[in-house]
Amino acid sequence: MPVLKVSELNVAFFTYYGVVRAVNGVSYDVSGNETLGIVGESGSGKSVSALAIMGLVEPPGFVVDGKIEIEGQDVLGFTEEAWYQTRGSKVGMCFQNPMRALNPVLRIGHQLTRVHRKHKHSGKAEAWRHAVELLKAVNIPDAEQVMQRFPHQLSGGMCQRVMIVMAISCDPALLILDEPTTGLDVTIQNQLLGLVRDLRERGGSAQIIITHDLGVIAKTCDRVVVMYAGHVMGEAEISSLFGRPLHPYTKALLESIPQIDRKMDLRPIPGSVPEALDLPSGCPFHPRCSHTMDVCRTELPQLVVSDDGQKVACHLYSRNEERGDLA
Repeated sequence: MPVLKVSELNVAFFTYYGVVRAVNGVSYDVSGNETLGIVGESGSGKSVSALAIMGLVEPPGFVVDGKIEIEGQDVLGFTEEAWYQTRGSKVGMCFQNPMRALNPVLRIGHQLTRVHRKHKHSGKAEAWRHAVELLKAVNIPDAEQVMQRFPHQLSGGMCQRVMIVMAISCDPALLILDEPTTGLDVTIQNQLLGLVRDLRERGGSAQIIITHDLGVIAKTCDRVVVMYAGHVMGEAEISSLFGRPLHPYTKALLESIPQIDRKMDLRPIPGSVPEALDLPSGCPFHPRCSHTMDVCRTELPQLVVSDDGQKVACHLYSRNEERGDLA
């Protein structure tokens, strides 16, 4: 049984200007000892789907339809008290902007020990020792001194690692990392990604890494979900995603990555992600796609499974498969 199963999730924000359809019929799952990557441009619905998993979508946003199960338990009907017991113990999340996620008026030590004391019922001294050990594990020097500081006294990279320590403090079955390497230099990025791999190997947790960086995906993930404009465009194992991408959007993302051994010019994706207030009819990617057909403008493609197990939502793929000339 998967640790997390998301089924036909729809999240919308009901604003003065209209309905913002942020997540549209998204489905995916992740098992223990597996890392799932969710990739896509900004505005693709990656972070909103993660907030829905954590029960953190607030008005004017609502989960309007779908199902979210954590360890077989449907969490959409949870009360706030049930969520209070679940967050941190069963599921932990490292948010995209640690400087905003950390409480600016509380010392780091207070914020870290509070999580452990709440869910593990530990004493103050035990929780303090546990937090210091985890800070050392993420390569934070002078951990005891850091515990005494406020968030504004730390660098962005250190705050990011503090957030990870807070997320893993109680060994949750599911760990969600939203843009964990944003704003970090290359050395710290590698250290952090190494820590994430070690956590999974040591504890067997399920992990979700949300990012727009396919390099991070390649280093850490087993399987990838590609999102665009709130829709799932495809899902594949890492080897298939990089070796045989099927969706034009996935191909475009790969072609826009700079590579040392590639002498050709970069190919940026023309245009931008459409406004969620006014999504195009049919396939949401068709205004930017170089393979657009008439059917793409009128009908939303459904996810189909390829011969190598990839899932792809593309009319071009379906047509080529029928003709037998799929590249």
